Amino acid sequence: MPGPWLDHPFHVDGRGRSATTGIDDHVRDLIEQVLFTSPGERVMRPDFGCGLGQLVFEPLSDALAAATQQLVHGALLRWLEEWILVERVAVEVRESALVVTVVYTRRDTGEREQALFRREQAA
Repeated sequence: MPGPWLDHPFHVDGRGRSATTGIDDHVRDLIEQVLFTSPGERVMRPDFGCGLGQLVFEPLSDALAAATQQLVHGALLRWLEEWILVERVAVEVRESALVVTVVYTRRDTGEREQALFRREQAA
């Protein structure tokens, strides 16, 4: 998997060029894109994503966390299967936020990683 890759979200670096990133950050960026892209948001891939960002508008509950866990796990398996092996997805409700922890193994290196994503509930 040659690099470098465009950083997400897209921005310009100090040299005035498109910012790039290394493989570790790129894989985390890919996971974040799957989590927070709503289906229908991408014209050429209308079924891409899992729409986690929309769930922050729902009343937070353990049932929502359990459903979200299954939604996230399935979306990661579908869209990032060639990049990662998803070991565990944990979704928790903490105060007014949905916190998603993804434990995965990178297929290119076999390294086990953990990424944490947090989205506050809209007021």
